[in-house]
Amino acid sequence: MNATSNAFPFVEETRFGNWFLKTPTWKIHVLCRALNDLERLIPDGRRQFDQILDTGCGFGHSFEELARRFSPRRIVGLDADPKLPERAGPQAEGCPAPVELHAGNAAANGLPDNSFDMVFCHQTYHHIVEQEAAMKEFFRVLKPGGVLLFAESTKRYIESLQIRLLFRHPMEVQRTAEEYVAMIRAGGFDLPEQRISLPYLWWSRPDAGFLEWIGVPVPVKREETLINAVAIKPAG
Repeated sequence: MNATSNAFPFVEETRFGNWFLKTPTWKIHVLCRALNDLERLIPDGRRQFDQILDTGCGFGHSFEELARRFSPRRIVGLDADPKLPERAGPQAEGCPAPVELHAGNAAANGLPDNSFDMVFCHQTYHHIVEQEAAMKEFFRVLKPGGVLLFAESTKRYIESLQIRLLFRHPMEVQRTAEEYVAMIRAGGFDLPEQRISLPYLWWSRPDAGFLEWIGVPVPVKREETLINAVAIKPAG
């Protein structure tokens, strides 16, 4: 385990994990499918957000998607990896919206209060050790009425054998879908049931979708592997 400059713990990804984050499978079946689902959950048909914080931006593949979908005037890419400029710099330079890269931990990001219209947190939370502190930071930096787009793999998926073998995560902090919902609400956000989605995508299942492919119905009763949620910071 390495540490960021602000002394919050940072769990470095495996070599395989870093490779996978640059593949078309990640971009199409993980990132874009999550954004498609989250977009439909945004209330009032809102589609323009001036200031966006992309938490755990990694290699920056979300920058172009966020710019295309939400027409921001600025995107701030936040990541705890000390190699952030090297990893995300090319995507930041090629993005149609201005992108600023900010090296720091989600639990203490150092950004101003009430400064963002949207916080995008995609497949990042299961890497964060200080999860309650990070949720407080999301709430703090969002403007009143601001939107948190939260897309996460649950404890059931992160603790599966294939993920344990191929990726690296702080296993002691993993949560169920219900626990993630409770944490978001405890952080002060408005999150009704109609803005929560529990997709059961093929890549999140132990059999990678094989049973469905051969005609076995997807189980109705199951422990969820993914959660997408759109939470709002109250305006008043």
